Formats: sequence, C-alpha cells, structure tokens
Amino acid sequence: MRARAAVALEPRRVELRDVDVPEPTADDAVVRVTHSWISNGTEGSFVRGERIAGDTPRSETDPLPFPHVPGYQKVGLVEACGANVRHVKPGDTVFATVSSVAGMFYSFGGHVSPAVTHGSQIWRLPEGLDPVAASGLVLTQVGYNVGTCAPVGEGDAAVVIGDGMVGHWSAQTLQRRGARVMMLGKHEERLSLLALMAGDRAVNVTRRAPVDAVRAWAPDGVALVADTVGTVPLLEALIPTMRHHGHISSAGFYGHEGRIDIQKLRERELSLHAPSGWSHERMDATLDWLARGALATLHLITHRFPIEQVGEAFDLILKRREPVLGVVLDWE
Repeated sequence: MRARAAVALEPRRVELRDVDVPEPTADDAVVRVTHSWISNGTEGSFVRGERIAGDTPRSETDPLPFPHVPGYQKVGLVEACGANVRHVKPGDTVFATVSSVAGMFYSFGGHVSPAVTHGSQIWRLPEGLDPVAASGLVLTQVGYNVGTCAPVGEGDAAVVIGDGMVGHWSAQTLQRRGARVMMLGKHEERLSLLALMAGDRAVNVTRRAPVDAVRAWAPDGVALVADTVGTVPLLEALIPTMRHHGHISSAGFYGHEGRIDIQKLRERELSLHAPSGWSHERMDATLDWLARGALATLHLITHRFPIEQVGEAFDLILKRREPVLGVVLDWE
C-alpha cells in the first residue's frame, strides 16, 4: 500500500515523499488525513538527530535515525475499519496518533496519509469540535498532564517555565483548576497569547530577573513549578521560592543534561513529577476539556502550510526565521 508522508531524510531535511505502508489488519483503521500538527520541540529534536527514541537522547554510538516519518498527531476521515475496530466507522472524523510505515528507521510515524492506524490510537471527535483545534491533541494532552499531575488549591501560585505550546496548555489547565499562574518566557508575542485571569502574570525573562519576579509575585511561596522547556538551572534557581511540600512538574527535554540535585528538593520536601507520553485516560480527559472549551488551541496556530510545503514548514521551525508557534499541515 502506498501513501504520502513527510520524511526526514537526513539531519534538518524534510521532504514530502511517497512511502510504503503495511496493509491494514483486523485491528487497524485507515484514515485519510486532513490536518496534522507539528510538535516543534519533539519533532525538531528528532529531525536534528538529537533523539534516538521518545525521551531518550541520542549518543555518539547510536545510529542517526534517518530516514523516518516524524510526528504523532493528526485528524481526518475514516475510510475503512478492520473487523476488530468497532468504536469508529467509515466517514467518522477522528484524531489519530502514530501510524504504520515501512522502509523507515522507525516502523511508525505521524505525518502520513492514508494512515494505517491501530484502533487503540484513534479517537472519534465530538460533534461540533473543529478538527483543526484537535489536530494537536497529543501535545495538548502533555500540557494537561503537566497541569493535573500535582495537587493545587484555589489561589495557589503556580509558575510555568516556557511560553511554547505545552507551556500555554499547562497554564490553561492550572488556571481552570483555580491556581494563580505566572508564565516565564522569552517571546513577547507568545506571552501575549496567555489570557490572564485575576492574579496571573506573564514575565519576559530577558527583561526581568525571573527569581525576583516570582518572589515579588508569590511572597508566601510557590506551590508548583512546571518546567515545559527543560532547564535545570532555572528550575533549581526557583526552588528557594517554593513553599514547603510544594511540587515540581517536568515535561521538558533535557538531553544529557537532566541531572537535578535531590538534596535541594529535600530541604523543602518537594515532590517531583515527570509525566511522559500519552494514555487513553488522559487523552479522553483532554479531548473532553477541549470539547467543553476548557482548553483553547486555535489561537496558538501561527502558520499553516499545504502538505506540499512540508519542507518549508520544518525549515521555519528549525531556523526560526520569524516568530513561530503552532504549525499545522493542511493535506486537502
């Protein structure tokens, strides 16, 4: 079976290619993709050759993971279902994670259509939900994970490190849970996208010292620090601003530099949470929040490219020629 796919051919080079995909089994559905959302951090890291798997950094002794089909999130229409796939039917609008590919470094990928996808990795979208809004559901779920894995109470101070997509969805989740949120970032255009509620702040760390800003904002101590970018130095610098029995939630990629001094956590008896990947329970909850309007995604899309320009889309992300945040590929 043949399909079109975004293929990372070598470091920093992505092109639209025809690829082989396995014939669907009784456990698979075939999805005709309409939109896929690039995960800038994860996919950019893979395309640069920095990772070998998931959250595992590539070492010098590891092979370069090329060619591969990057990505893990898309929406489209079901074209066919195997006998064991009963929760969706042909014609349904669905979200899908990774799909099967052949002849690549990895046997799975995201940006491919038609997408032969195991039934367990497909969710039917609720009526009335814009498919584009759900096309980054796995990444949205990462923000949901970060914002829900630790207890926070009404009015608690929560600091989110990072103004990327995961940072925004983490902040939104914490806001919905009643926390006061301070987002620390480096990009004014991104920080401005956070809808501030009573007591919230957005701080550009290139203009104001983050620790000073946090101390002034939360003199009684921070309940939660959520690191969405992977910065141990800032994370450790913020520990003295935290209250006793506070929490750290980390979803950043640290490469080979992810060591944190546990003794520093012990001084305040802090708990460290490290959510990763996706689960059905969390995906279901995130989709419900999205459908109810508790999470917003569309305003974070800064660029849309036809799939034929996938190389330009990745080049923009890798080289940052202009401000960029959410990037969606339109297949039709």
